[in-house]
Formats: sequence, C-alpha cells, structure tokens
Amino acid sequence: MTAELRDVLVLLPMREQLRLAVGVQATGRELLQQVCDQTGIREAHFFGLSVVRNNEHVFMDLEQKLSKYFSKDWKRETCGPQGRGRPGAPFVAFLGVQYYVENGRLIRDRAARHLYYLQLKERVLRSQCAHREEAYFLLAAYGLQADLGNHRRLAHAGRYFQPQAYFPQWLIAKRGSAYVLRHAPALHREQRGLSPREAELRFIREACRLEDVPVHFFRLYKDKKEDRPTVVLGLTLRGLQVFQEVNRTPQLLYDFPWPHVEKLAFLGKRFELWPHGQPAARRLVYHTGCAWRSRHLLRLLRTSHQLHLGLQQARQQLQLLEEAEEKPCYRESYVSDARDGNQDPEPAGSGDHAGPDQRPPSLCSLLSAGSCCSSHAPAFEVHPQRAGPEEPGEMSVDEPEGVAALPTEEPPCSPSTSRSSPGCGGRASPQQPLAVVQVTLVSMRAPSAEATLHQVLEAKAAAGHADQHSRSLGHTRPEPAPRPAPRSRALGRALDSGPRGSVNSLSPSRLQKDQLPEEFVV
Repeated sequence: MTAELRDVLVLLPMREQLRLAVGVQATGRELLQQVCDQTGIREAHFFGLSVVRNNEHVFMDLEQKLSKYFSKDWKRETCGPQGRGRPGAPFVAFLGVQYYVENGRLIRDRAARHLYYLQLKERVLRSQCAHREEAYFLLAAYGLQADLGNHRRLAHAGRYFQPQAYFPQWLIAKRGSAYVLRHAPALHREQRGLSPREAELRFIREACRLEDVPVHFFRLYKDKKEDRPTVVLGLTLRGLQVFQEVNRTPQLLYDFPWPHVEKLAFLGKRFELWPHGQPAARRLVYHTGCAWRSRHLLRLLRTSHQLHLGLQQARQQLQLLEEAEEKPCYRESYVSDARDGNQDPEPAGSGDHAGPDQRPPSLCSLLSAGSCCSSHAPAFEVHPQRAGPEEPGEMSVDEPEGVAALPTEEPPCSPSTSRSSPGCGGRASPQQPLAVVQVTLVSMRAPSAEATLHQVLEAKAAAGHADQHSRSLGHTRPEPAPRPAPRSRALGRALDSGPRGSVNSLSPSRLQKDQLPEEFVV
C-alpha cells in the first residue's frame, strides 16, 4: 500500500519556499534530505530544521519522527468519512543555521555557503548594533558586490538597489534613504575585481562581528513563579551569555566562553550554569518552563560545544595561514555630513571609470582584498592622525580612551555587548557634523589556505574526531577568569517575548539512546 503523504512547506532564508511531500512516518532527516536535494546542498552540517514554539525556534532532532514536532493533525487521515479530514494548509518548517561559524571557508560546499550567507544577510537586517554604523555600510558594499558583481556606471545608475535589502530599518530611519543611496554606491565601486565568492566570505566574516547576528536567544524565567520570562540565554560562537531584562531592555550580566563553564545541568524545569572555579553556591539557576524545553536546550548546547571542540584545530590552522598571507593596505576614508543639507546628491554611477585619485571626495574607503572590523569601534568619527597606529585587519572609528579591545579581559565596556551608554556609545553628536568611515582591509590568497584547511578537516575525519567531541573541556581548561562584570546590551527586535506555554516532547540521548541526559560537564 502506498504510504500516506503529508504536505510540508519549508521556508528558506530570504523568504524562499519549498513545497515538499513526505510520508506520515518520515523522520526529520528524510525531510532534510529532500530539502538538500532541491537546493543542491551537499553538506548541511551547519544547518537544521526547526519549528516555532512560543515565538522560539526549536531545532529538530533529525532522528525523531516529524509527528513529534507538528500538531496532532499530522497523524489524521487527509480524507476521512463524509469528506472530513485535516485542513489543507501545509505543515510549516524552517531551514536555518543551527551552528554559526565566523569563517565561511569552514563551509566547503558552495551551495551551503551561499545559503549561510543569505541567513546572515537576513539577520543583519534585524541587527540593532547602533554603535556600529560603519559596519553596516561595509556589509552593504560586500552584499552588493556578491549579488550584482562589479559596479557599472550605466547599469548601476540612480536607485539600482533597495536600501531595505541591505540596511537595517533603524539606520535608514536615522540617516535617510537619500544618504544611503548617495554613499553606498561609492563603497560598492571600491570592491571592483572582488569575486562574488570572496565577497560572500568577507560578508560572513564581518557579519559575525556584530554581537546580535551569530547567536541564538532563549528566554528563561528567573523564578518559577514569574508570569513572563525576564532572563535571556544567548548561545554565541564562543560560549554562553546571560541577559537580564531591566525596563524591558536586556542588559548583559555574564559572558562565559566555553572554557569558563564548569557544568550545565537541567533538572526538570530547572537550568543550572556552574562557572569554572566558583563554588556551588555561586552557580546560576534559572527555569525553562517545561522539562521538554530543558532537554531541547541541553541537546543544542551539548552539540554546539562538541562542534566548537571539533573545529578548534581547523580554526587555528586557518587563522595562522591567513595571518601569514595578509598584506595590509591602508587608505583613509571620510564621509562628511557638513554639506549634505546644502549639496545635491551625487549621481550613484559617477566616477566609475575615473582614476584612483579621482574618487568622489565625500566618501572613500580602505578596501582591498579582505577586511577585519574591530568589534569595539564605538563611533562613526575618525581623526586622520589616529589612523596610522591601528593594527592591520581592524576597522576603527575614533575610539575613546580607556576602551579595552579583548572581551576576555573583562573591560568596563566589553566589545561582546552592543550598548548605547554615554561612556561606551561613541562621541557622535549634533555638534560634530563630521561622520567618518575608516576601513582597513588585507588581501589573502584564499585557495592555498582553504586547501590546507580541507586537508585538516579530512584528516580529522579519518582519525575519528568524534571521540574528541565527547571529551570534557577540563583537559584543556585554562586558569579561571575573573567574574564577569555586569554590562548592558541592546538587543532590540532580536528578542520577541512569548507567553509561557507547553511544547511537544523530544528524547535526545547523551551516550546511550535509552539514557535521558540531565547535565554535561564542559
């Protein structure tokens, strides 16, 4: 007898859709395989299928049946007696990035890397890092180069792109569409000769430097009697972050890289985070709302930690190769707002075939073959005399004195948080009309670095690095770091509060399929 089929709508990044039919007994892996076949993805290691529960994406365990994630209508007959049956609307699932990586060269499949780029592009549009305006202009330039290729004076004249497709809405509202359309084409022209592949790689690298882009957020309850969650757990590239809502504004309380986490434990609805080197009385205790959600979070945190360990050697090797091949190239760039109100917008396509010294004087950039943007650049203004000492591979904009560069040193104003406080938000003000973008970029010979990286990954696969995934971080844990100081961070629309409610069930395993995990040691 032919297996009964179910209609599933899979939403891809940037609002693309796939309509698929799967069997009623199908698993998540079977659905993912169909998605990969339709999209041409050969390696989907960093992606996952998810469903929305209480305004939160829940990633599927691919070995579980789809019936565990969809409503009870999934098992009902499509056409019952007297024509009754479940509604004709399809079941909805999402294909998205489950595990973020900061370097696109770790994703070897071209189709998967392009989908990863589209996911980050979508998240950049919702990003709220108001102190990093220069990063959004640079990201827009990389995005235009990746999507449209080299800037052409005739084809790309006037309004040849929609600002809403490359800039967050808050930035457009602040600066205006005319400002964006006047200055973005000049940055696009600076990318001439950059291949779409390399433009996507640079976009991935810069997007992952925005604090609210490569992160998953989960709402928790500080007390089990609370009516709404007031704590937010962030799963980042390097570990965990804990936020506390104050007047509906999330503020960063703790930033724990994986080596600074001793243990994570889920006891029913109770979630415990044990900082490394701290007594049991100093552990952080929160509540998830239901035991199923606890198991889901434990599984995601555990697999993310395993991937972090598994890619550690590859990341280090790639970083060493890129540092050895970097060739710094500097050119200062300025965007002046002093004449914006009295000067007509320049044609977007002008100056395309002019010489290198004939670029529009109102906007320039430092762009060559690669860029590294400092995550602690607090303002949009730069003094030319400060540009010389900057280290290669950083984008800096008039950094105030006293701002540290490394988040692991726990500075008063950490770069791992995006904020708008007077001491950390920069010095741009109405009394300072000059806004400046300075970008320092380096060139890299990507093929050799990537080829070597692939050899490392293949060697690790042959050696069975799965054993390394399950080992404890205690073997490589450094000395305990000082307790994180409270810091603030504006998340904006990245977090959507949802009501407390129940969700479906999931049965992951730690070491044995019949063993329900309650904790894992980091």
